[in-house]
Amino acid sequence: MTTATLDLFSSFVHLTPGGQMQAGPQVFDPGREGWQVMAFQVETGEDVHAGHWEVHTEADELVSCLSGGIRLYFRPEAPGGEEEEIAVPAGRAVIVPRGRWHRIELDGPSHILSVTLPRGSRLEKR
Repeated sequence: MTTATLDLFSSFVHLTPGGQMQAGPQVFDPGREGWQVMAFQVETGEDVHAGHWEVHTEADELVSCLSGGIRLYFRPEAPGGEEEEIAVPAGRAVIVPRGRWHRIELDGPSHILSVTLPRGSRLEKR
């Protein structure tokens, strides 16, 4: 097997149930089995679908800010509650619990790394 570098900003890395890693196109498939590692260069709220809530029903999600700064928001669990905001500066990460609705907003252009099981993930307009 030949080892080569990967451009994490133009491909996702899929961790198969059998323990292998495969680089592939940047396609988030909520029906896909196995874990997925995703890196993004983001400049606007559209790049992080800031107008939507996101949930991962099958696993926790690691959201890491590699450069820049982001804010992670959790949807209130009780009706009428307030969103919880967590500032995530460069070099820090948050573990989003399985089944917790969340969204991201940017403080400016940033690089983000995310790891989760895509199976069962959903988006919902804010």
